[in-house]
Amino acid sequence: MQKTLLIGAVCLVAGMLIGFFGANSLNRDYSAANHPAMGDAATQTAGAGVPSQPGGMMPDIAELLEKADREPENFATQMKTGDLYAQIGRFDRAIEFYKRGIALNPDDVRANLVIANAYFDSGQWDLAASHYEKVLAETPDDLNARTDLGSTFVERQQPDYERALQEFSTVLEKEPKHEPSLYYLGVTYHRKGDTEKANETLEKLIAANPASELVGRLRQNIAAK
Repeated sequence: MQKTLLIGAVCLVAGMLIGFFGANSLNRDYSAANHPAMGDAATQTAGAGVPSQPGGMMPDIAELLEKADREPENFATQMKTGDLYAQIGRFDRAIEFYKRGIALNPDDVRANLVIANAYFDSGQWDLAASHYEKVLAETPDDLNARTDLGSTFVERQQPDYERALQEFSTVLEKEPKHEPSLYYLGVTYHRKGDTEKANETLEKLIAANPASELVGRLRQNIAAK
């Protein structure tokens, strides 16, 4: 039974490994574009150990999946397997392996960041926020993580717009042209019903980068009822 499931998982990964961008990919894209030598931790290591040559892909994936089951105490293997599933948008499976890794090393910053991203991309806002807070406790200047934390307060069923504004303001004090924070700041004002401030924020986003794709997205949000 386990072998059948493993083969199915290998086929799924091999067939779908085409690059997946989740809901908060705008933050990851922004980080990579503005810090090409660095990127963020999730982007740098996602898919580590996955070969680029199609001929070698399935055996290496099968080996990684088998190793994850064979070595449940291997932190790096659990995290790599989670990365693999996150790449194809299987956040339920990614979270399963990330949780195994975090159980072994609960204070690891990157582990908390990638599971926060997986929870975010699967719409589990409370859980995403709790892990972003752990990341920020260790790296308070991680502006992308702080923006994503703020975004969780906008997107949840019972929004906390004031908390979201607080997080975005903290980011923008340090980096006034941080595009994802400007975008979500405008969205927050719009959802609060403050059209004037939403439009002011749109102008700031345009001034920061008139070519940003977020300009059009924010315009659409403001235009929507």
